[in-house]
Amino acid sequence: MRKHPRVGILIDGLRKNGCVVEEINRPLTLSTAQRVEILKKPWKLFGFAWNLLGLWRGLRRDARAWMKRNGRPDAVLVGYMGHFDVLLAHHVFRGVPIILDHLIFAGDTAKDRGAQGLKVKLLKRLDRMAIDAATLTLLDTREHQAMCKPGDETMVVPVGAPDEWYAAGAAQDTSTATATTADGTDGTAVSVAGTQAASANAAEQSSAPIRHASRSHADRTADIVFYGLYTPLQGVPVIAQAARELASRGLTPKFTLIGKGQDYAEVRRIADGLDNVEFREWVEPEELPALVASHAISLGIFSTTPKGLHVVPNKVYQSMAAGCAVITSNTAPQRRMLGDGVVYVAPGDPVALADAIERLLDDPAALCEAQQAAVATAQSFTDDKITRPLTEWIRAHTR
Repeated sequence: MRKHPRVGILIDGLRKNGCVVEEINRPLTLSTAQRVEILKKPWKLFGFAWNLLGLWRGLRRDARAWMKRNGRPDAVLVGYMGHFDVLLAHHVFRGVPIILDHLIFAGDTAKDRGAQGLKVKLLKRLDRMAIDAATLTLLDTREHQAMCKPGDETMVVPVGAPDEWYAAGAAQDTSTATATTADGTDGTAVSVAGTQAASANAAEQSSAPIRHASRSHADRTADIVFYGLYTPLQGVPVIAQAARELASRGLTPKFTLIGKGQDYAEVRRIADGLDNVEFREWVEPEELPALVASHAISLGIFSTTPKGLHVVPNKVYQSMAAGCAVITSNTAPQRRMLGDGVVYVAPGDPVALADAIERLLDDPAALCEAQQAAVATAQSFTDDKITRPLTEWIRAHTR
């Protein structure tokens, strides 16, 4: 949950909507880079298979002990990157609706990172096995939903943002903030975070995120921030090229680029000699919301890869919640989901990105308007709101 907050968003949202969620988890100690490497090189699955089987034995033991005490759950949720765990859940919780949060298609992700041929075919087969093992598959966009078969039962649930991002935005601004509380009714669901997520506190959280009211942005810097894994879908080289384009115009706003990954070396090369670009390879997840919220502008994704045209990244939802003006690529899923909440530029176009940054920084009124639009749009993607349809589905399938 520290590295991949989506599972926590679903759990918190279900709880706020009245579900009793209990977590059964055996952490798999693989870094994000190692998991991506496995997606690119399927033969490396054998290297951790024994460890995975050991974790599965523990999960099965925990799940059966839980059912012995409580009876069968109304539903089982298998979290993000649960391609393997859903197979276990399907076996252990026979007759119970299985919900798979399938934000990442393994085949699609590997292809986006340069894999091809048999590797992609094997991973697409893994995707199909995972979806077939689930009763309901959650996707984050219609484009990903369209990658499923017509007979698959699916639901689009936006990625959303955790409470701490809304709180960071409210704390950053000097205006008054208000709080709201979501009502819920009784229900039961069990979340099997499984081997893919870090262990978390199972105590029910009843407080809703702090919402922004009227806003002033005096405490924010005039800086620009990006954070991510430098994967091709994010298009970070476009950001570096935009920074260089601005410098050619005599404009040197500070860019903070957080993270490291596949395109990192190329981005460093493009930005070489630009004193206004700061690279930070790692920021602790607990520190990231406040750090991002201190910036005027946060950047989304800008690639032209097929995967880049299918997603609305979590950084966009989080940055809106944090009160930043957000600039991201003009793609169908982002425009459909976000409406007027962000500033759009053509994918893969560093000049267009530079133009958008220059316009916002030269016009304080336009910058403030973009920040306010982001905050207003973010209110539609709180954890309690995005999980309401899922809660209704669970209640409809309760025995």
